[in-house]
Amino acid sequence: MQSWTTPELTPLPASTTPLRLFDTRTGRIAPVTPLVPGHARLYVCGITPYDSTHLGHAATYHAADLMRRALVDSGLQVTTAQNITDVDDPLLERADRDGVDWRELAESQVALFSEDMAALRIIAPETYRSVSEAMDEIIATVDTLRERGRAYQVPTPDAEGDDWYHDLSLDGALGDVSGWTEEQMLEVFADRGGDPDREGKRGRFDPLLWRAEREGEPAWDGGALGRGRPGWHVECVSIAEEGLGLPFDIQAGGSDLVFPHHDLSAAHAVGLGRPFATSYAHAGMVAHEGEKMSKSLGNLVFVHRLVRDGVDPMAIRLVLMAHHYRSDWEWSDAELEVAQQRLEAYRAAAHRRELGPDVVEALRAALRDDLDTPAALTALDAWAAGDELPGTAGRELPADAPGDVAAAVDALFGITLAG
Repeated sequence: MQSWTTPELTPLPASTTPLRLFDTRTGRIAPVTPLVPGHARLYVCGITPYDSTHLGHAATYHAADLMRRALVDSGLQVTTAQNITDVDDPLLERADRDGVDWRELAESQVALFSEDMAALRIIAPETYRSVSEAMDEIIATVDTLRERGRAYQVPTPDAEGDDWYHDLSLDGALGDVSGWTEEQMLEVFADRGGDPDREGKRGRFDPLLWRAEREGEPAWDGGALGRGRPGWHVECVSIAEEGLGLPFDIQAGGSDLVFPHHDLSAAHAVGLGRPFATSYAHAGMVAHEGEKMSKSLGNLVFVHRLVRDGVDPMAIRLVLMAHHYRSDWEWSDAELEVAQQRLEAYRAAAHRRELGPDVVEALRAALRDDLDTPAALTALDAWAAGDELPGTAGRELPADAPGDVAAAVDALFGITLAG
């Protein structure tokens, strides 16, 4: 899959201070220490392309982009992989509803997503694969789980073959990421693609690995698995292994993916005999009109519509920066107005071309501290107003400390102050 064009990235002179990030699995903020010295590997869960990019999506990919920029700023090489779930029930149902081919629907929405990511100046992943493109690798992963005795068949009356599920009881990995009780899992499992009451399953939370071909659904030759298509969680394991290798350093995504998706992706990897990710970083949910932004509720604010209406994408990034990436928050027109005022003030300050090494250091420190973008905005607000930064009186900085604030804002936060 062709990704969008990556904006030019001109890093600052590398800092030796590592990024500190909150790890969902441990519940602690800790330095990111790559498994491969000098090389950080990041996996970001991608979209199911049956509707275009809304602010909830943007918040997740903005957070992952900041992680990548912070890792680069600490002197690391960074490789990122991302999937596209273009073979999934919601997409197939939307295509059927609208009377279009599922491939055409996916292609059109992926194109819109790419335009939105380019507009927001999100750095593109090195590996960007759709499920339909990665089918051979996914089939091989499921077949390995079968060969290792982790997969079992469930009779399927409405198909010629059987469905295949992962027996989670064999490795005891359920809940390793989320730390949830089974009662907590059961509250959301069915709403998030699970089938806890499926007859013939050995365990309520055993995830689908391979769905036998049903009439009217896309299907692939799975060899010993029969004709069908993959379950949800196994796709990310396969694409992550292809693009990054297992284990890798950071699994990123929205907080609604903690369970079941990230929990069960990790369980699949354990079933393969390998760990999955070292740490897990999750972005909060974005609400609108009092409810979490979601396709089912129809309360979506789309990036492309904002841009079409004349909103500068850099103002959208500033709205996202006003909230810590892990927090849940609500979009409003007032938020956008404040961001637009900030962007105007920052660009005016940039035209003055005043050096501010103390400002740059404050920005770097905020980003490295679990992506504390509200603190970064506090520093930028003071800079734009010509005020002294809080807590910087008497601080000594190296003589060669970078002082170009506009360049730092671009490198660290992906916001260009040109214009």
